[in-house]
Amino acid sequence: MMGGTQPDFEFERRFFVSHPPQDLLKGSDPNVIVQTYFLAEDGYALRVRLQATAFQGDLPLSSEGKSVIETLEDSFDLCMLTVKGPMVGGTRYEAERELDIGIGIEMCLRGGKTLVKKRYGVWLDEDGWVIDLFCTPNAPLVIAECERTGPVTDLAIPSFCTIEVTDDARFSNDSLVHNPYSTWVESFQSELRNRNHDYMGGFGDNSLSSL
Repeated sequence: MMGGTQPDFEFERRFFVSHPPQDLLKGSDPNVIVQTYFLAEDGYALRVRLQATAFQGDLPLSSEGKSVIETLEDSFDLCMLTVKGPMVGGTRYEAERELDIGIGIEMCLRGGKTLVKKRYGVWLDEDGWVIDLFCTPNAPLVIAECERTGPVTDLAIPSFCTIEVTDDARFSNDSLVHNPYSTWVESFQSELRNRNHDYMGGFGDNSLSSL
């Protein structure tokens, strides 16, 4: 990880994954993340995130929004209120503050639009990565991201990363909650067939890892 942390900013790069690395995910319990957006427009977002850490139950990818909140009500162990600004070159303003879990649950049940994902954490080379498997209506979307405390440069990109989508607004969570992946997956798959491995420039020397 890089030093020199800057509060209230996040530095990350995100990648579309065609085929999840099952060998890396096997045997680990994911965090179940439920995000309800009360504002998501033009790159600005206000959301409440509920998390069930290392969830050991069965949550199929066909699960949807508000029903998951009710199902996992007793499993949530973290709730965060988050505001975000637009992504600019792998950097985004983000301020997070912890919120009472019970209050967060009631807010999310009463308003906003909700998305659900199962998040796996893996350590590759010198970086921590998360791999998100999205539930309905964003299934079968899989996104891998690497986040650091400073700009994500000189990155060893795992071979399971198909193309980079860091600056592709379609893949931001606050866009997906309004325009789910399942509604445009066919057009994107057609687009993907005409693209090679695309990675952002201006971030040092990218290399393709064999992992």
